[in-house]
Amino acid sequence: MTLSPTRLRVIRAAAALTAGATLFVGGPVGAALAAPPAAVAAAVDHSLHLEGAPNARDVGGYSTVDGKTVKTGAVFRTDALNKLTPADLTKLEGLNVKVVDDLRTVYERVLQPDKLPAGATSNWYDVLGKASPATAADLSLAYVAFIEAPGASEAFASVLRDIRETDGSVLYHCSQGKDRTGWTTAVLLTILGVDRATVNADYMLTNEYVEEGGSSLTGSLGGAGVKQEWLDSSFATADAKYGSFDNYVREGLGLTDADIAALKAKLLV
Repeated sequence: MTLSPTRLRVIRAAAALTAGATLFVGGPVGAALAAPPAAVAAAVDHSLHLEGAPNARDVGGYSTVDGKTVKTGAVFRTDALNKLTPADLTKLEGLNVKVVDDLRTVYERVLQPDKLPAGATSNWYDVLGKASPATAADLSLAYVAFIEAPGASEAFASVLRDIRETDGSVLYHCSQGKDRTGWTTAVLLTILGVDRATVNADYMLTNEYVEEGGSSLTGSLGGAGVKQEWLDSSFATADAKYGSFDNYVREGLGLTDADIAALKAKLLV
């Protein structure tokens, strides 16, 4: 398989993170930074190849530090669904999408109303509706707000509970599929035991799929693409506020040991 220059950069970055970074999560929830970098995972094509949502991806396919694999076809992350084509909707129907979780504000939802695949129900979990208006223009503030803003933790936790409970696949999204959606994915993969280098590489793939999709993904929360420092700030804020990622999951998100076990049982093979 021939890798694009962007993907090669992602692989090299993941390897560098594995060699030099120190992970501050531990215990049964968080995964220690493992020796195997994200090279194999990053070489997998996670894109759903939706014409109307170029940043739509399968969250599965990644390996955990204890040798398991995150199931494919169970959880999807996407950008806004308002431009989905009939073929895109048919593809999502074929992927058995039963729940669509929308992380956007009411303003975004009015501007870009979702198109839903047949048979899917929609939930609205507004992450930043109660955050400072400054977060819409300053992503460094937004990624802190993901941890600290009123209602944000409840929104992220609701997505995780939907994943646990849904008989079928779950799709969650924001406007650009990179920030609120990116943190949701980072939390989920870390809970499942995926190492930080791979979590980082998955997050940075937005820059490749935006490039390949020919879309700037400009919208209500920042411009195109992502930066590693933004994701790092969310992890650092969770650690500072709760003492560890494990505590963030249990105290901030309110997930119990039974919730975590159920997510792992459903999504790991």
